[in-house]
Amino acid sequence: MKQYILDTNFFVQAHRAHYPFDVFPSFWSKIQELAAIGRIVSVDKVKKELDHNKDKLSDWVSDNLPDSFFQPSSETIEAYSRIANWAYSKSGHYKQAALNEFLDADEADAWLVAYALTDVTNRILITHEVSQPEARSRIKIPEPCNEFGVTFKNTIAMMREIGVSF
Repeated sequence: MKQYILDTNFFVQAHRAHYPFDVFPSFWSKIQELAAIGRIVSVDKVKKELDHNKDKLSDWVSDNLPDSFFQPSSETIEAYSRIANWAYSKSGHYKQAALNEFLDADEADAWLVAYALTDVTNRILITHEVSQPEARSRIKIPEPCNEFGVTFKNTIAMMREIGVSF
């Protein structure tokens, strides 16, 4: 079974822009359902990023997702190391600030890619980031995904692939 790994922006954009709680409760119920069966997961770094905001979204996440939803990033150290080595090999392209941000231990992006990389056959990263290989000031999630063969999609593509409609 394919497993979908959710980026922080999956939650933030859904909550703030596309699927507010009061207008699309069925979207959030479906997220709960998919999380309960393990079809969707994320990593502990995403939880930390969401908790930082201390808002309705962070409350919803704490109240509605199972403890097992946020997987420990510590289990992906080997894959993370490969991604870090790749990022450092691109230091001639990316600005130092971009490398620092991407590899910051508290930032989720590299850890999400690492988690997906540990099972590229069955794990698909869900993000709203779009590939921008020419960018120098920020490493977007699609760049390491493309380098390591990690599949990534956006929310709508995931819902279509799973067969969800509202």
